[in-house]
Amino acid sequence: MIIESIRTGELGNFTYIVGCEKTKTAMVIDPCPEVDLIMNVVERRGLKIRRIFNTHEHGDHTAGNAELKRRTGAEVVRHAAASIGGDIVDVCVEDGDLLSVGELSFRVIHTPGHTPGGACLYADGQLFTGDTLFVGDSGRTDLPGGDRPTLGASIRERLMTLPNDTVVRPGHDLGPTPSSTIGWEKRNNCNAREYGYYEDEERRE
Repeated sequence: MIIESIRTGELGNFTYIVGCEKTKTAMVIDPCPEVDLIMNVVERRGLKIRRIFNTHEHGDHTAGNAELKRRTGAEVVRHAAASIGGDIVDVCVEDGDLLSVGELSFRVIHTPGHTPGGACLYADGQLFTGDTLFVGDSGRTDLPGGDRPTLGASIRERLMTLPNDTVVRPGHDLGPTPSSTIGWEKRNNCNAREYGYYEDEERRE
């Protein structure tokens, strides 16, 4: 799997470009408004962008949608529970749906809590979490549509059940490292005990 990340903005937003090594087809996750940065990676890697996926509908994760779609012809994909707003969305997906990128297959994991339509993508041990789970923290819930118990349940029941070596690739660079693993989050996330997904000597079998 090809994975390239672009960090932009004061909040360290991550845009991910993920592609199939064999077919060179790719998907952009949460495109930043600096579309030239994305296209530079695409051209350097010789990729063909087929899909644009938004982990949720907040503007800092959708700002590049229209321009990137115009320049690549890619379809815009979002979870069905996400509000559409003024963006052009071509496909709405549900929990458990699969998105193919060449020979890669990404599973959609619905993770409401930060927003009702929040969703993560999982394939080949890589988890793209948007604003659901950060390195050492989790998304805020004080914005419209946010709910802390719902977010906790999403993380505990949907993400922490994945293998410990799953690589967590968040929507913002807010932690001590740009990425982590599910196992690391169980041990170190500041919300681990609150959300009931911590691992310590008392809980290990």
